[in-house]
Amino acid sequence: MSAAQVPGAEGKRTYRFIIYKIDEKKKMVVVEKVGEPVLNYDDFAASLPANECRYAIFDYDFVTEENCQKSKIFFIAWSPDTSRVRSKMIYASSKDRFKRELDGIQVELQATDPTEVGLDVIRGRAN
Repeated sequence: MSAAQVPGAEGKRTYRFIIYKIDEKKKMVVVEKVGEPVLNYDDFAASLPANECRYAIFDYDFVTEENCQKSKIFFIAWSPDTSRVRSKMIYASSKDRFKRELDGIQVELQATDPTEVGLDVIRGRAN
């Protein structure tokens, strides 16, 4: 498996988000979509397919109560209830190995529906 650069790693903001999918024929994780730094959470959420599993990296910018600008890198295991059972099993069994290949992950989320990866959840986990 190969991983693209995590957004924000090494001080370079390359992407706001990266969506990965497992190519079942090649048996490897591939980049499906990248979001430019100017995009926001809504663009990211709209990129997650409603009925298919994905891995995602999201670079979340926020301001602390002390008025400091911060950023957290989220790893999201997206596994909707409506996705195929086989797909859910493949993604679940590959997640830890794939995540080890990524540098800079600060928060991990597992989500089965959009409410579990909503902006309020991201915001709450970032602090």
